Amino acid sequence: MGRLPDFLLLGAPKCGTSALHAALARHPGLFLSEPKEPKFFLTDGPPPSSGGGPGDLPTWGEHVWNRDDYEALFAAAPPGALCGESTVFYLYDRDAQARIRKLLPDARLIAVLRDPAERAHSNWAHLRGAGLEPEADFATALDREPDRIAAGWAHFWHYAAQGRYGEQLDDLYGLFPREQVLVIRYRELRDAPGETADRVCRFLGVETGLISEVPRHNVRPDVHGRTSGATAAERAAALPRFADDVPRVAELTGWDLADWLR
Repeated sequence: MGRLPDFLLLGAPKCGTSALHAALARHPGLFLSEPKEPKFFLTDGPPPSSGGGPGDLPTWGEHVWNRDDYEALFAAAPPGALCGESTVFYLYDRDAQARIRKLLPDARLIAVLRDPAERAHSNWAHLRGAGLEPEADFATALDREPDRIAAGWAHFWHYAAQGRYGEQLDDLYGLFPREQVLVIRYRELRDAPGETADRVCRFLGVETGLISEVPRHNVRPDVHGRTSGATAAERAAALPRFADDVPRVAELTGWDLADWLR
């Protein structure tokens, strides 16, 4: 049998997971996969070969879906190192959660969560900047989301649905003991990167104090254009989509999330 990961960074997109992955890869006791996001647990077999939204087919073609290929990602890990990978859609995809539970029941799971309205806007701006999002108006893109989901557009297009973390955590905690799950606020990763990296290391059981910083920006080179945050009007358009879910996140995490609803 080949090597499988000991831990997963499993969500959510546009929450600093790429930066955290890059920082953890510097730790001598950890081995992070390359590619960072193999997407192995998103499908049971090959990914779709047709359909989807703009740019989805090439992305699906990047999936490492064969188990032998997946195990090969960790073959070069030094003896004693913990292995991990970072696919940001695992938290959102309930079938992926179930597949992880079946194959990796003892895995440590790490999720970084960001203000859902900010996250949705950043997701839209990313795809717009990459020349993939056809809708120039964020609020209209949100309105079109249900039709896009019904048409089989990939997870990255699910701007609002991906930010309903309460529902996602409920499902995750139904599969894994809470002591196997670490949930981090994006602003903690941004404002106190060294301390947050140490929290992750303690959670994984490796030496702390070896990661002093987490890269502030990790943006793909094909993304250009607007990078500023949502306007007041854009935020107002997004907030109703999370109003009933944010209190559940607060209950599950113990966080004060009043700022997420303003």
